[in-house]
Amino acid sequence: MRIVLILLIGIHGVIHLFGFLKAFSIVEFNAISSPIPKTTGIIWLLSFLLFIITLILSISNAGYFWLSGFLAVLISQGLIFSHWSDAKFGTIPNLIILLMAIVSYATFSFKNKISEERVKMLKNATIINQKAITQNDLINLPPVVQKWLTSSGILDKEPVSNVYLTQDIQLKMTPEQKDWNPGAAEQYFTVQPPAFNWSIHTQMNPILGVVGRDKLENGQGEMTIKLMSLISVANAKQNEKVNEATLQRYLAEIIWFPSAALSSNITWEPIDDQAAKATMRIGKTTGSGTFHFDQNGQFLKFTAMRYKDAKDPKPTLWTASALKTAERNGVKIPVELKADWKLASGQWTWLKISIKDIRYNVEKMPVK
Repeated sequence: MRIVLILLIGIHGVIHLFGFLKAFSIVEFNAISSPIPKTTGIIWLLSFLLFIITLILSISNAGYFWLSGFLAVLISQGLIFSHWSDAKFGTIPNLIILLMAIVSYATFSFKNKISEERVKMLKNATIINQKAITQNDLINLPPVVQKWLTSSGILDKEPVSNVYLTQDIQLKMTPEQKDWNPGAAEQYFTVQPPAFNWSIHTQMNPILGVVGRDKLENGQGEMTIKLMSLISVANAKQNEKVNEATLQRYLAEIIWFPSAALSSNITWEPIDDQAAKATMRIGKTTGSGTFHFDQNGQFLKFTAMRYKDAKDPKPTLWTASALKTAERNGVKIPVELKADWKLASGQWTWLKISIKDIRYNVEKMPVK
């Protein structure tokens, strides 16, 4: 689809060049039967140049594709109106390019909003005491949690204050969906206060792209999903069920930065020698779930009774399971996971995640 759009912009732009060449009697341009004054020919040239700039920005995936696209279409359509009988069909490619420019602007605006949220989140975060973690720091935790933190390799390392990571993901939007939708995600966490900001991009089909952003801030959860960055299909916020579910998600994801288990916002209760319950409180929001480990203290899965949707009358069993564990930055973490909902119709595995990059204690947002 992107290749078709690029070809359309290129061909449509070249046609405008012929309007300039006709005005200066360089070539014949029989598609326009009436004469073109030289002053108008300059406008045809300007339109051509704007389409070429739009073409280059589109090829390079630049964020400002929409700006040159809007200007090119605006000038082009004015020229078409002045030669309507000959050039009216040029309106069709202009409408297509205009639609793509609108989508590009919506994507640009959505990304800017997320960037602003992340800058604010990192700015408001507190750097945790840089003293290295020792065995004494774990003494009040359940034995199985102590074993997990020790085996993960956080001892003698500074506690994590913030995290940046990227993921390759696979999604199934509904339990009935057979094929996986591939996508990419990017996420930031802070530990004091507990917060995260997660963004995703995936394709439902070659035409329809989907973007989303989930965040936790001040104990409040928010979930947004948009088709083509433009049409909102989900916007859940200011809801106690969403707040609790988002807090439970944060709790599950500390497996990527285990030193957060020492947070004063989390209380631990032993269940047996291979499981412990964690409860997290931020303001008026509380969320809990159970961490399960193997005999060596390696994380296996996190389970919680969690609201799948703000409209759900009761929570559903949600499980995040480790598929592969590896060392990153000197810490053993799950690098491949899956997430399931236990529905009345059966288990729905809706998400698979592969960690591509993870960085701890970043001073500013990485340049992409």
